[in-house]
Amino acid sequence: QVQLVESGGGLVQPGGSLRLSCAASGITFSIYTMRWYRQAPEKQRELVATITNTASTNYADSVKGRFSISRDNRENTVYLQMNSLKPEDTAVYYCKAEREVAGRAYWGQGTQVTVSS
Repeated sequence: QVQLVESGGGLVQPGGSLRLSCAASGITFSIYTMRWYRQAPEKQRELVATITNTASTNYADSVKGRFSISRDNRENTVYLQMNSLKPEDTAVYYCKAEREVAGRAYWGQGTQVTVSS
């Protein structure tokens, strides 16, 4: 059974930092592309950051220079370091494991991030 479990969300003041984690089980983690998405109230889910199985990364323009995605294949975990947080970063953050060649994709349950003073 595949499971993706996010953690690390919470309430933080503007300018603060959080690190999200997504622990995967039931998949060969190292061969999957991992992505972080977010969804704010009444908005569509948007792609925030991607890290491929070869550790190439990509970011949405809105988070470039502030967020950093990384992975630890020994721990089957992907991370999202979020710095200089803004109120507009408030959303539920989801991780996704993707293997396009096999047509497989799995989602976590999400973790809430709230940026507010």
